[in-house]
Amino acid sequence: MYQLYYAQTGNGRRPAVMLEECGLAYKATKIDMSKGEHKAPGYLAMNPQGAVPVLAIEDGGKTTHLSQSGAILLYLAEKTGKFLPKDPAKRAETLQWFMTAQTDAAPMSSAIFYASAGGLPSKTPENTKFFEDRFLNLMKVFDARLAKSKFLAGDETTIADFALVTVVDGRASLLEKQAGYDALKKWHAAMKARPATAKALAI
Repeated sequence: MYQLYYAQTGNGRRPAVMLEECGLAYKATKIDMSKGEHKAPGYLAMNPQGAVPVLAIEDGGKTTHLSQSGAILLYLAEKTGKFLPKDPAKRAETLQWFMTAQTDAAPMSSAIFYASAGGLPSKTPENTKFFEDRFLNLMKVFDARLAKSKFLAGDETTIADFALVTVVDGRASLLEKQAGYDALKKWHAAMKARPATAKALAI
């Protein structure tokens, strides 16, 4: 049994997508970051960084706490043998897109939040637009990829798709206002139509 501590953010929901897609049993506990629950002593004991998510893994009477959504996805992929190709070339291609989603797209989406919510020293429309433009430029890369590939790493769904879908879902309103991005929007709709992913996105 797994215990997922999550928030309704791209990073927070990402492990839920993987857990649902793998058909794994888990219990989900929402962490209310607006109330500082991620800084409570009990939570910091699981993750001293105070970041969300955390996956508690119970195995043989021992509990391990794993943080970082990307690490959680990789752990579950290795544990189940799902959504991460064994072939070295296909695996590398999957990890390439997985890391682009994790290290480029997700932080850029977070920057939009901080700019628009006042997390920056100076909250201005110009700051928000700056990060939105950078985000949209990166989305063009994903859109171009998906215009010629059913999923990010080829014809099969992988952890790369699960890493990106929560980011795109969180910025869906921004993308819908933009002309183009047709392949990305089509992919997003297809991902949301998957029962497991839809369930995870709704937690």
